[in-house]
Amino acid sequence: MSNVTPNTTATPSVVAPSKAGTGSTDKSVVPTSRTGSEVATGHGTTTVVDSVVARVAGIAAREAHGVYDLGGGAARAIGAIRNAINATDQGQGVSVEVGETQVAVDVTIVAEYPVALQDVANGVRADVIRAIETIVGLEVTEVNVTINDVHLPSDEHDEPAEARVQ
Repeated sequence: MSNVTPNTTATPSVVAPSKAGTGSTDKSVVPTSRTGSEVATGHGTTTVVDSVVARVAGIAAREAHGVYDLGGGAARAIGAIRNAINATDQGQGVSVEVGETQVAVDVTIVAEYPVALQDVANGVRADVIRAIETIVGLEVTEVNVTINDVHLPSDEHDEPAEARVQ
């Protein structure tokens, strides 16, 4: 007869092998456990580093309609230097707090003008939740969106002003 431990969580279960050398064929169903952002199974452990979760969130946020860029002034300045050497930081403007099975996300964006800011924030929130829950497998408890600037299309085409004094 086998001993079965009920799996009360939504995480998958694995079958633990019998103890070697005991001759016992008894197997138990053991719930999968998460420690931090680790998923432990009978065949090993998968660890998702916090910076990977931030990158996934950053990629999703950049793809949302009405987002021009991510990050605040200093982060965008550093990002401009990275872009000059072709090294984009997908996690720029994103911070995450990862727990055992959940994650909270803070995203700072620059929105395009004249897109409705609440629509942009809601789009970012939906895209980030979908990406993290699908790709990483963690439950998203909240996505806080800070809009710290609005990008005007004319900002890109401004030419340097002529000097007033020669």
